[in-house]
Amino acid sequence: METKPQVQLKLEQVSYAETLTAQTKQKLPDYPILQDISFEVYEGDRFAITGPAGAGKSYLLRLLNRLYEPTKGKIYLENREYQQIRVIELRKTVALVGQEPKLLGMSVREALAYPLVLRSFTKPQIQQRLSYWLEQLNIPDDWLARTETQLSGGQRQLVHLARGLVIQPKILLLDEPTSNLDLKTAERIIKILNQLYEKHQTTILMVNHQLNVAENFCTRLLYLQQGHLVTNQTASQVNWNNLQQSLKQAEAEDDFDF
Repeated sequence: METKPQVQLKLEQVSYAETLTAQTKQKLPDYPILQDISFEVYEGDRFAITGPAGAGKSYLLRLLNRLYEPTKGKIYLENREYQQIRVIELRKTVALVGQEPKLLGMSVREALAYPLVLRSFTKPQIQQRLSYWLEQLNIPDDWLARTETQLSGGQRQLVHLARGLVIQPKILLLDEPTSNLDLKTAERIIKILNQLYEKHQTTILMVNHQLNVAENFCTRLLYLQQGHLVTNQTASQVNWNNLQQSLKQAEAEDDFDF
């Protein structure tokens, strides 16, 4: 008898709102950024999260990585409430690769090795892990001594992604990982992510506006609009043409970008 996959993440009526200040008053919508979001993520799921600018997609990933805390509702990791898990421990399991690729003044080699150093990997273990992912992502050795200012936007994006992959987390959160990449490189990244799932059963939640990328990647799709979860469907249930039209229409109507 086939074993049912384990629920890894669970959100119950999660909302998030920010306090208005003089600096943020003109940037925030007149509704909570996220409102009563509920869904479950099973081990090995590959979620694509899409929706117009201002829908709250990036904020959802930040809540899952505990960069922010819900103003309402609860999040669970394998039946443990997030608040009961130390942030440093949570992030060993749930890793976020955000939109802003920064190396914090380090060389590429130092930036890639740093999360492994924090996890007490030995030097041979670090070298083995780096060699594997550099090969997988087709990152040449001559990048390793470069700093952030010596890389193009697409190169920084690739290194930033590698930094999230080297720790091989159970759950990987990706915020527009292919946005600065050419089509060929983006397709290779999706292939690598699918292989990561096949080899390690990694659960992946990816925010992406590129529906052709999402369609070739996800097992499940979440569509957010104005902070609400409008659609939660398996990939086979999604009418991708209709979704594209809905996204275009919503983008034309919405003025905010989160």
